[in-house]
Amino acid sequence: MVTTGSIEGGRQRGSIRRHRDSFQVRVSAGKDPATGERIVLTESVSIEKPGNERSERAALKEAEKVRTRLQHEADSLKVARTRSTFGALLDQWLPQAEIDPTTRMNYEWMIRDHIRPVLGDLPLVLLMRDAPERLEKFYADLRRCRQRCDGKPFVEHRVDGKHECRVVVKHRRRAGRPTADELVNHDCVSTGCEVVECQPHVCKPYSASSIRSIHGVISGALSAAVRWKRIPYNPAPSVRLPTKRKSQPRPPSSQEMARIIEAAHEVSLEWGTYVWLSAVTGARRGEVAALQWEDVDLDAAVVTLDENYVRGPDGMILKDTKTHQGRRVSLDPETVRLLEQLRAATIRQLSSLGLALRGGTWVFSAQPDFSKPRDPSSLTRRYGRLVAKLGVKTQLKELRHYSATQLLTAGVDLRTVAGRLGHGDGSTTLRHYAAWVGAADKAAAETIGSTMPKLRPSRSTSDD
Repeated sequence: MVTTGSIEGGRQRGSIRRHRDSFQVRVSAGKDPATGERIVLTESVSIEKPGNERSERAALKEAEKVRTRLQHEADSLKVARTRSTFGALLDQWLPQAEIDPTTRMNYEWMIRDHIRPVLGDLPLVLLMRDAPERLEKFYADLRRCRQRCDGKPFVEHRVDGKHECRVVVKHRRRAGRPTADELVNHDCVSTGCEVVECQPHVCKPYSASSIRSIHGVISGALSAAVRWKRIPYNPAPSVRLPTKRKSQPRPPSSQEMARIIEAAHEVSLEWGTYVWLSAVTGARRGEVAALQWEDVDLDAAVVTLDENYVRGPDGMILKDTKTHQGRRVSLDPETVRLLEQLRAATIRQLSSLGLALRGGTWVFSAQPDFSKPRDPSSLTRRYGRLVAKLGVKTQLKELRHYSATQLLTAGVDLRTVAGRLGHGDGSTTLRHYAAWVGAADKAAAETIGSTMPKLRPSRSTSDD
């Protein structure tokens, strides 16, 4: 039993034909004007009992319903602006997207290095038609190698043009503004210039979370296309994404934290106070770096966290917090004492320069006059060197984990802990910052054990 495009009552667009044990439905959606490729929507309807007249009629009836649906989809595709490419959509969507500068910088990088080379010239209608297949292959390639290499060995050259791969020199700039002649005509050995080699390519895969970030950009642009009536629906949700591995934080133990604090204070009062304050408040590194003395109320024992010092497209910038909400965090007496000592030391340093402490003076700064906050990246590297010297495997960002787990272990309610960390609700706190609380788990084991009935010694045990 085969039908082409005609049924009782006249001819309809599309065809239904018998193909083995199913009916195949095909509906033309016209040609794409950008590529000239014919777009055909297809779908199959299985026959439950091939050869059975009743099953054949039921399958054919279902196939006709499918043809009607595909006709509607084809009409939707035809009215879409098929000449518009995904790259053109990105060019229109990104400038007007309401995102902070740091997020915009990351989006621009993902679009430039990954999305545009693969999908930039692709017409929207073709992306809609086979988004799952096309995007899943794209993500699989990035999971194998972020450069999407073909698997064949090649050399990653450090400079452009013809050169000897073993004598590539990275010249170290001298102080001031050296001339071009000074950069070339000098002794590389005495000035510390680095001689590097062009290295064979080594595949470095992207993590599942990075792939999900790239997919978020693609999905956001397609959602805008739906609002602007470019396409009838967003195909991104139908794409299967790689499973994001659950984070395994390694916050320092109480004993390790004591060693870290002591070592940091041996370096300087400022560095020790920064590490201490990060641990007791659970604030992000950029939030602590953005503190000014007007944010610290030592009389009320409260610190206000309403800004974040981060890297933007044009350098370091001050912005609002990650959750776009400021918060006031209470301080304990020991933290207040440390901040009082740091404030007094800051006043003495400024006085030696003929300056006075003002409300806008930065709490943590590498400048003698405290005119600029410390770079959060430098704080991360400094902390990494500190804990490596102590033999403790942890990172600066895990001080937030330390704060959350210590508070929850001590019995502080979840809502209070979430508020101190700047979370909108407690689910984020539990999911990311308190996934495993060893001390609390041990206490839970002792609690449940104490409720169990006491067992009498067995005869075999008593006989022994």
